[in-house]
Amino acid sequence: MKVTIIGCSGSFPGPDSPASCYLVEAEGFRLLLDFGSGALGVLQRHIGLYDVDAVCLSHLHADHCLDLCGYHVARTYGPGAPYPRVPVHAPADAPRRLAAAYGMPDEPGLETAFDFAGLAPGTIEVGPFTLTSAHVNHPVEAYGFRVEHAGRSVVYSGDTGECAELVKLAADADLLLCEASLLDKPDLPTGLHLSGRQAAEHGAKAGVGRLVLTHLVPWHSQGAVLDDATRGGFTGPIELARSGAVYDLG
Repeated sequence: MKVTIIGCSGSFPGPDSPASCYLVEAEGFRLLLDFGSGALGVLQRHIGLYDVDAVCLSHLHADHCLDLCGYHVARTYGPGAPYPRVPVHAPADAPRRLAAAYGMPDEPGLETAFDFAGLAPGTIEVGPFTLTSAHVNHPVEAYGFRVEHAGRSVVYSGDTGECAELVKLAADADLLLCEASLLDKPDLPTGLHLSGRQAAEHGAKAGVGRLVLTHLVPWHSQGAVLDDATRGGFTGPIELARSGAVYDLG
């Protein structure tokens, strides 16, 4: 299983990265976790435009889903169209919300290019992967994901505040892609995002092998986020996410 960070910028694309998007590959199958603003362009550096086999959207904020609209154009009007519909696992309101963002009627909406399936907590099979979804702590319906294949696992927090469900989801995972949107300070908001310290605390409680801090908001010092994480009690490798980074989990 191979994980490639397409985009890791929080809230909006930064100068060096699109917003959230992660490519997970095994057995020739290509799964995207989120498809945020700016991701479609950078994705083409790593795979062909029409090589996406499935998409999982953690929630429906623009920095996690908006480039699905552009991908609809590619799959609807490209030279080989019509292309097979891509399965999209997302919160149930995704077809309507994304059609509104695109500026088209609800019917047929983006469902000419995508086969939407509503998410719920639990485990399903997506291609060769076992995908477990769990609710995380964000102001809208939001999920974290655990992707497993051949005894290896990667967990993606999505957007979340402190969350016991994330610790359960990430238990003993090889790799945790954990959001770290906030700089650590007194009176951090609850139910919104994590600081680097809080991300490290979640990684330590879950016993993950490697922690990668992501959803890095461009106006913050990334060095400060990493420094915050060193105070979270995690003793394994910690690093900042970067667009183009690849993790081969074997």
